[in-house]
Parts: sequence; structure tokens; C-alpha cells
Amino acid sequence: MDGAPNPESKDVESSSHDEGNSPAQCGCLGDPFAGVPSEARPDRKPSAGGLRHATCPDCGLVYWTNRATDLCMECAQGRTP
Repeated sequence: MDGAPNPESKDVESSSHDEGNSPAQCGCLGDPFAGVPSEARPDRKPSAGGLRHATCPDCGLVYWTNRATDLCMECAQGRTP
């Protein structure tokens, strides 16, 4: 206990990251293909399982569909809601 600084008791905040840099993050949180050119990246799968948001042009119903047409099922069959 001669007052000399202990090399093992470093300031934790200053040693965790440099000032101005963001803290290190897990690789799973970012884009795993960030260093790969866009033409070499694999295609992304749709997050909604292939569904898209559509609005029926006849009745105005807003719904999710995987069909190519925007007509809802009732308007496509000739019925009105």
C-alpha cells in the first residue's frame, strides 16, 4: 500500500470503448451481408410470408393477400359486401 496505482484496477468506462466510437454490438443485430456487394447478396424472404397489403378497388376493403389481383374475394365473385 505504497500509493502506487494498481495496473489491474483500470477505469472500466475508458477501457470499454474509445470516446466517439459506438459500443460493440452483436453481429446478429446488424446486416450479416454488410460487406457483400448487393448483386451477390441472397434474396430476402418477405417478412409477412408472401402476403402483401391490398385495397379492393371496388369496395375499398383493406386486407392482406397473396393473390395477384387486388379484388377482394366477395367482389371477385360478383357479390357486394
